[in-house]
Amino acid sequence: MSVSLYYRASRPARPTNTESAAVERIVAAHSASFPYGDEESLHLCDGDDGEPSRLLEGSTKMPFDPSRVLTVICHVLDSVTELRRALPGARWHVHLDDLEIPWDEDDGYALPGMRDTDLAAEPEGH
Repeated sequence: MSVSLYYRASRPARPTNTESAAVERIVAAHSASFPYGDEESLHLCDGDDGEPSRLLEGSTKMPFDPSRVLTVICHVLDSVTELRRALPGARWHVHLDDLEIPWDEDDGYALPGMRDTDLAAEPEGH
């Protein structure tokens, strides 16, 4: 059984050219810095699903290797935080399966303890 992180943004107004460029820049930066080429990363669904208010939607399947899960969660949530800040006025829904991920104006999306460097460090030999 797999666990996935889901993210969705909607608002009545379509993204401006500036916002669309910011989203593309964030996605490209995320892809370039993602630490695991063999794991699923930030994945945005292709557009037109007939819902005009949807700005973006995506999901990321968590790795089966437990030593990589926190790194992937941190990396993806940091990118989703940047996306939220690039799309003002949007309504967001971010969750890890049934667990809602809280939004904090200062820290963005985060889970308790996720910034703990001891927890985020990969065990030696991985």
